[in-house]
Amino acid sequence: MTEPETARPGPRPWRAPLRIAAITAVSAAGVGLAATRQALRERRGGLVPCDLPDMPAGIWIGRVAAVESVRLPAALRAFDCRNNRLAELGLATDGFDAAVARARARHGAGRIAVVLGTSTAGIAETEAAWRRRDAEGRLPADFDFAHTHDLHALSRYVRARLGLAGPALTLSTACTSGARAFLEARSLIEAGVADAAVVGGVDTLCRMTLHGFDALELLSRRPSRPCSADRDGISIGEAAGFALLERMESGEEAALRLLGAGASSDGHHMSAPHPEGLGAVLAMRAALGAAGLEPGAIDYVNLHGTGTRANDAMEDRAMSALFGGRVPCSSTKGWTGHTLGAAGALEAAVAAICIGDGLVPGCLGVAAVDPAFRSDVAVANRRLPVRRVLSNSFGFGGSNAALVIGGHDA
Repeated sequence: MTEPETARPGPRPWRAPLRIAAITAVSAAGVGLAATRQALRERRGGLVPCDLPDMPAGIWIGRVAAVESVRLPAALRAFDCRNNRLAELGLATDGFDAAVARARARHGAGRIAVVLGTSTAGIAETEAAWRRRDAEGRLPADFDFAHTHDLHALSRYVRARLGLAGPALTLSTACTSGARAFLEARSLIEAGVADAAVVGGVDTLCRMTLHGFDALELLSRRPSRPCSADRDGISIGEAAGFALLERMESGEEAALRLLGAGASSDGHHMSAPHPEGLGAVLAMRAALGAAGLEPGAIDYVNLHGTGTRANDAMEDRAMSALFGGRVPCSSTKGWTGHTLGAAGALEAAVAAICIGDGLVPGCLGVAAVDPAFRSDVAVANRRLPVRRVLSNSFGFGGSNAALVIGGHDA
């Protein structure tokens, strides 16, 4: 790792953290925080053999079965697609929509932004429409691209569903999208454009994603085992994660806070991570710098940890460069699968659970950690004081992001 890359001055610490006034997550591990917490405690993963039609054979996925019965409000039926149904399931969980309604009453609908990440949005609707082309190759008349597949359909749906009127944008930076939403929302709040923001990410299973990762030979034919000596690939999952961010006044206390966030882009390769993790280190340093923290102040790192040979090895090198082997770390994708553009938001909710419970969830299904790893990878659950969590997200194209989330005593 070259000195010029790691010695760059970091960002100035944020003037104040942001209050995480509400947070929720829906994934294969469970619908809502309580179910997710129970799955983590009981070490009960949500990955299952893929039973979706026309998918690669023998793979495992993290499917949210409850989304099949979700119905959108009648006035918003034009937005109906799997991605927006999963978003709706998340909004209606853990009292999240009610928390936003209270914030709307305090701040006004026009002062709450919506910043969300996704990688494919409702592309499954386009896939289905393509299969229904007529003899001349025309798409069916009932196909509504703008309300379903269009990336911005997600943020437009969430803004309408929550009765908000502030700025809304969708980020699509591959697997960092859900984490980058937190960073971009903070910029809007800091600039005075908004007083609060609904942030997060939503991604759903579709043919393009599963066949695309299969074509790259990245999918495991067993449940994904991040950090394992015998790891052999990813299990793709779907998820919705949301958080409500608000300004904190001087001297104010909050049970959960966004202490810092950072991002980088190393542009090393279209799909492969930089082998030494240069961009990953820069993103983690930026997040720590924004939080005004040294690496030793972190109690647990939630790894991006996809379960591929290259990604996990890169992240271990980056972790070792910054933390040595002093901070426990693990990946929770053995519970949920890799949820792509939703991963950063989902794992922010996991961080909240870890802080509330004093829990380091050990990687699932790992009999032995890769012997080349130098990080302190947990393979069994540990009960420890967890005040601050660093959560990593890395994506195709060299996109890297990290969040620092803290509890009331951080």
